[in-house]
Amino acid sequence: MMSAALVAMCAFGLDMIFGDPQTRWHPVALLGRLIAWLERLLYPQQGGNERRLAMGAVLTALILCFSYAVAEGLLLAAQRLPVSWGVDAVSAVLLYFTISPHMLAKAGRDIYALLAAGNLPGARERVGWIVGRDTDRLDEADVARAAIETIAENTVDGVIAPLFFFAIGGAPLAVLYRAANTMDSMIGYKNERYLYFGRMAARVDDVLSFVPARITGMLFVMAAFLLGYDGRNAMYIMARDASGHPSPNGGYAEAPVAGALHIRLGGVNYYFGERHFRAYMGDAHVGIRAKHILGAIRLMGTAAILYLCFYYMISLYM
Repeated sequence: MMSAALVAMCAFGLDMIFGDPQTRWHPVALLGRLIAWLERLLYPQQGGNERRLAMGAVLTALILCFSYAVAEGLLLAAQRLPVSWGVDAVSAVLLYFTISPHMLAKAGRDIYALLAAGNLPGARERVGWIVGRDTDRLDEADVARAAIETIAENTVDGVIAPLFFFAIGGAPLAVLYRAANTMDSMIGYKNERYLYFGRMAARVDDVLSFVPARITGMLFVMAAFLLGYDGRNAMYIMARDASGHPSPNGGYAEAPVAGALHIRLGGVNYYFGERHFRAYMGDAHVGIRAKHILGAIRLMGTAAILYLCFYYMISLYM
């Protein structure tokens, strides 16, 4: 059998080659449909907030248990395959479905290309595929900011955290994390419908992402030094601003990227027409431009490679 670190590298390689398949049969898409079905089944049409909280907790527990059990079952089935590498192959494929650096990089490059070509309406539409905020009135700087913030935050959710949980608990734990993150993205909103029903899903995602987010922040700092960006400022801005983010984890991804690129993230966003202010991350040494999206992509890729290298080196002594 291969070492777990080499399996993780294979999964990362699969993502680099094939990307994130855009099909309704993708496991994460199937999981999303299951979450939506359970929401329709369990969401209380009557009763108070306590009932919504309880039913949301039931949905969260069901999805987490189901996701872990399916992954564990596939690995048990792989042990019966007549090849010695069956478990490694299934583990690599399962992990591959939980990470998405290729998709993030492609989305960022697409948005950059549209902005560079002067196609602001197209860039607004494209960034709307990867962010939840209203995009119809964003200017170039706001489109670039939205893309950079999403790339930074999703380096945690879609790259480092699944790899981290794979390292400590194998593919089933990586799949469980992906399920928690998917639930948070679907029902973890602080609005009238989900404030209580989605609270457990949001809390689980916050807890699971706590350590990976801080690892990601340090990886971004190291990546900044390696790439010739301002690593010292990345560290300073992370220490100064990360805790001000409305998410307990988001600031540890956004702040070092802002510091490394000498830009300021955060500010005013609109969601369903309502104005929201997010704490600033970084200082506006320069205005945000399309080129900074490419900087965020480079930081993400380098952070991922650094993590895999550290994982492999540690595995040699374990």
